[in-house]
Amino acid sequence: MTSIDAPSLQTPSLRRRMACWVYEGMLMFGVVFIADYLFSTLSQTRNAMDNRNAQQAFLFVIFGIYFVWFWAKGQTLAMKTWNIRLTDLHGRQVSQRRAFARYTLSWLWFLPPLAASWLIGLDVRQALVLAGGWIVIWAILSRFHPDGQFWHDALAGTRLVTSLPPGVRATAA
Repeated sequence: MTSIDAPSLQTPSLRRRMACWVYEGMLMFGVVFIADYLFSTLSQTRNAMDNRNAQQAFLFVIFGIYFVWFWAKGQTLAMKTWNIRLTDLHGRQVSQRRAFARYTLSWLWFLPPLAASWLIGLDVRQALVLAGGWIVIWAILSRFHPDGQFWHDALAGTRLVTSLPPGVRATAA
């Protein structure tokens, strides 16, 4: 395997990874809309507060299917847009089991501030500020990883790498 054929294990910049993260959130709006419509129709939910726990569990499963499926293939649509690929530590495609582990661990972006908000009894605005602060902290903590990876990737045995289209060479920046 020549160096041209060898997969690059260059970590994308934190700025690119966070831009991809935000774009992924926008794309997830469509997934949530369709999944919620399906859930509400099938469960005959008439009020947004009815079946709330079941609806949240359903969305958790739908998110899991979405992310595990695409991560096992290497990229979500947002990752393709930002030329980022998910691999194992050696640059190979991840298994569905490893993608599921990453999905579970990726909730570290949200669960700590949600749990703290619930325990402290914060209102929605305060909880959003806490969550935003935690997201910034969690992203910045990747600066302390030897390869610049997010810590949930390190725990899952995965890594985000730059994935340039065929024929495009990386330039030194």
